[in-house]
Amino acid sequence: MENPERTQERDGRSHGGGTEKPDGHGGATWPALLLGFGLGGFFDGILLHQVLQWHHLLSAVEAARGDLRLLILWDGIFHVLMYAITGIGLWLLWRHRSHAIAAGADRRLLADALIGFGTWHCLDAVLSHWILGIHRIRMGVENPLLWDLGWLAVFGILPALIGWRLRRRPDEPGAGGGTGLERRSDDGRGRAGKMAMLLVLLCAIGAPVAGLPAETSTTATLVLLAPGTAPADAARGLQVSGARLIWSNPEETVWAVDLPEGASGSPFYRHGALLVSNRFLPAGCLNWFAAPDATSSTGNQRSL
Repeated sequence: MENPERTQERDGRSHGGGTEKPDGHGGATWPALLLGFGLGGFFDGILLHQVLQWHHLLSAVEAARGDLRLLILWDGIFHVLMYAITGIGLWLLWRHRSHAIAAGADRRLLADALIGFGTWHCLDAVLSHWILGIHRIRMGVENPLLWDLGWLAVFGILPALIGWRLRRRPDEPGAGGGTGLERRSDDGRGRAGKMAMLLVLLCAIGAPVAGLPAETSTTATLVLLAPGTAPADAARGLQVSGARLIWSNPEETVWAVDLPEGASGSPFYRHGALLVSNRFLPAGCLNWFAAPDATSSTGNQRSL
């Protein structure tokens, strides 16, 4: 006669479980945490860098404040890091898809994603705001600590606590047996699959939106000049395109120009420009420089 314990162990494996993880949820923990963490970074970048335009990644670094090209570069590096973390999360979710769609996994996926989302904002507050001091939630206000603490509480601690409570809640027991229990299990797998797809959809939306600016009142076009480009050479691009220079950094390597309606910025590429844009991420940063303080020496406003 076969050992009952061995029979039970084999049956557990046949239903997608295992002796160590009979509920089938363990493999989906890291994917959900990483996806939540990445979504937290996208949320931060989209809302604070682009929509509200409260800060750049290095807004509090004095050496970077006057160099729009450097600010844009590090904002881009930040988004690349979020893409990488989210990509790893999606890859792990695919590898452990049998765990992610197991009955009861929907609650754990949501809980772990909330924990990851809150962890990002907690880490950002402690590391970026207070230890490194590279930016605050809202730059230029009288009490930045108040904004830091409020943001940390609402978007960091609260989601993490909700996720922690969800994770501790026990699975609903199956009522009855036989066909009814199987139907409940199938329903649970369906909910878990939908939750996994929702996380994937949020990442698929958040990742490309992170590279787009908010609607902005400025009509300026950003021109990034290649190192070594003579201002006189770039000025010929202004003349050919009919544009007007409205702002430049002290080194005259970053220009904001006003193009006539219907005019193209392509002449700048023939005269030393690396990037000409008013539609992607750099354009979303122009409002932050559009009206520099009168006492500031980090930018110039000129017209030709």
